[in-house]
Amino acid sequence: MAATPAELSSLATALDDLTRRVTVHAEAADAGKDEETARELFAVERSLASANRRLARLVLALQRR
Repeated sequence: MAATPAELSSLATALDDLTRRVTVHAEAADAGKDEETARELFAVERSLASANRRLARLVLALQRR
């Protein structure tokens, strides 16, 4: 079953929400001086943001077809 642009857009929205939630925890860890946890969570945040950009590009490409 092929994913539709609408389905992928919905996934992108969920991924964006997840990214924001990870950011909140990363910032809390940073404020709490838990540097290792903050560093790892910020790395996760960057990976999620990158995945979301790729997904957004895919959605645009599929909508142009």
